[in-house]
Amino acid sequence: MANHARHTPTLRSLSRRQWTRMLGVVAGVALVVGGVASRTMYMAGHQQAAESQQVTAYSATDPDALDVSRGQSRDELRGADKDTTYVTVRINGESRTVLGSGFTDVKSVLDAGDITLEPDDTVSPALTDKVDESTVITIERAGVQVETSEEPIAFNEVRKETDELPEGEEKVETEGEEGVMETTSLVKRAGDTVISSNVFTSYVKKAPVDKVILVGTGSTSAGTSGSSGSDAAASIGTTVPAGDMQQWAHDYLLANGYSEADFTATVYIISHESGWRVNATNASSGAYGLAQALPGSKMASAGADWATNYQTQLKWFWSYCAGRYGSIQGAYSFWLANHWY
Repeated sequence: MANHARHTPTLRSLSRRQWTRMLGVVAGVALVVGGVASRTMYMAGHQQAAESQQVTAYSATDPDALDVSRGQSRDELRGADKDTTYVTVRINGESRTVLGSGFTDVKSVLDAGDITLEPDDTVSPALTDKVDESTVITIERAGVQVETSEEPIAFNEVRKETDELPEGEEKVETEGEEGVMETTSLVKRAGDTVISSNVFTSYVKKAPVDKVILVGTGSTSAGTSGSSGSDAAASIGTTVPAGDMQQWAHDYLLANGYSEADFTATVYIISHESGWRVNATNASSGAYGLAQALPGSKMASAGADWATNYQTQLKWFWSYCAGRYGSIQGAYSFWLANHWY
């Protein structure tokens, strides 16, 4: 009687050809799985690297940032102005990018960057040489040292109304904290005497934190809760001017139909962008001034003294906010969401 039981081969019973075919199948499966895994790992790594290269900090707090306040990237800046050109200037080893349009030679770049040559300076390439974005202009300044210093940035007091406190009662919501302004200057000395000192870069290393005081407007009755608490929380409050520049800005705005909220928005943006330094200069982008205009020469539309006059710079800033965001508070809202404007 025939035995119809199913024969199950064992590893020992496999022929050499069967062994070869089986190993080939296993190797093929391993290659497929390995390829999928490798691709997955590559895509994840590539995505992570791309995300790590995205600059989210605003210009004032990152001296080496490629993304700056008046645009997110060089391509976007060209989108607004196809003639925008970027040239690097290096003075005694310190680098800065100068932005502009219509650069023809080395001299035109130095003029756009407000870089004044001294009699003993050596410049390479020559002042009349043509430039493009691959050009690096090198200036060697004899007897000059690069010095870095830090200065405090004053914080402001912001008062916000809330009906969650009894009328007249005040409560400190946030304690104020000074910011830090870092400035790199090219200093020439004769012994202990400073002959000249030119600011090369100046940026907000640490933004100030405003002191926020809640001012009660609600009822003193126990258990009373106001429905406008969310409105009070959304209010940006009233800012007390600190210093002559802020006092002028406050008075100018109110005299020209603006509000206290517009002044609060102004103080917040300028404090974070430049620390209220008229000559604040971003080393990487060339953004300049109180509002970190990019390039600084844009502010010439508000006055020929744009490089040194804070009033001219602020007027340009308010005009820019109105033109791009519809209002100063519109620019403020955008800044809070994006950390640039």
